[in-house]
Amino acid sequence: MAVLVTGASGFIALHVINLLLSQNYKVIGTVRSQDKVDKIIKQFNNPNLSFELVTDITKLDAFDETLKKHSNEIDYVIHMASPLPDEGNTDFENHYLLPAVNGTKSVLSAIKKFAPKGVKHVVMTSSIVAMLNVNDDSAITTEKDWNPITWEQAKTSSFLCYFGSKTYSEKAAWDFLKENKDEVDFKFTTVNPVMVFGRQMFDEDVKDTLNVSCEYVNKILYLPPTEKLSQDYAMSYVHVDDVALAHVMAMREDRLDGERLLLSAGTYSDQLVANSINKQFPQVKGTIPAAIENCDKLMIRYDSIATQKQLGIEWKSFDVAVYDIAHQALKRLGKL
Repeated sequence: MAVLVTGASGFIALHVINLLLSQNYKVIGTVRSQDKVDKIIKQFNNPNLSFELVTDITKLDAFDETLKKHSNEIDYVIHMASPLPDEGNTDFENHYLLPAVNGTKSVLSAIKKFAPKGVKHVVMTSSIVAMLNVNDDSAITTEKDWNPITWEQAKTSSFLCYFGSKTYSEKAAWDFLKENKDEVDFKFTTVNPVMVFGRQMFDEDVKDTLNVSCEYVNKILYLPPTEKLSQDYAMSYVHVDDVALAHVMAMREDRLDGERLLLSAGTYSDQLVANSINKQFPQVKGTIPAAIENCDKLMIRYDSIATQKQLGIEWKSFDVAVYDIAHQALKRLGKL
């Protein structure tokens, strides 16, 4: 059985691919450049992994050639391709919003054209930001909620354009299913994680600066011991292993059809990250911000109990999530 994984070079995607390959699935990934193909093929060194180039997901036929070529092979699709905002680009609509929405429409349309009966289940990597209320920080978010952000709001900053890109791309998927319910047979599930912590899939990808979510841990290693950290600003985390497992479970289990899976293991602050590092890596004490007692009473922002019951996953702990990032980073710095 073959799985198409779009956006296959991403942090989460590499862990999903690793899990799929370990379970003997054939994986067909899409990336934007040949350099990425060559690098990932070498890293995995697995004959069940191959790639197709999709250089521009803004095109509404972007995935046509891939689905046409592999229509008789692909049983499942995990759609993970979506742009992340970076410094310098301020045309938020054309660089982020439209690529996210059009990329989703493109892969679903390609399935409809070339494998409407062959693809069994599509899993889409969405985000907690498609659920939370951008206008109310005090709201407790569940799987039933939608971010009320407007398209105009999403065009105003890199922060909000990410919220908008995830919200409107996921809505585009659900709208597609409603509009084409008589023409496609596949099941559909979204995975909506909070900040995803965990090791890089390959040690060579550990750099001074990591991907956005893991950088929340990595940055603490570079701060002086006199730095005062936030103790009360609550964010939420989930381990990348749990996120990868949720994708594969959603793909295989028909009972998860039509579900939005909110993945959140708990809340954290910058100070709690420092506390965890100091506890687990005593050799860095005195070189990073110190641990502070009694600062762990944080507001719970997301209620993922329903998803946890559906998946039956016992989330990996905060200390494990922090350890996996810090251990790789400290090993690279020669501090272990």
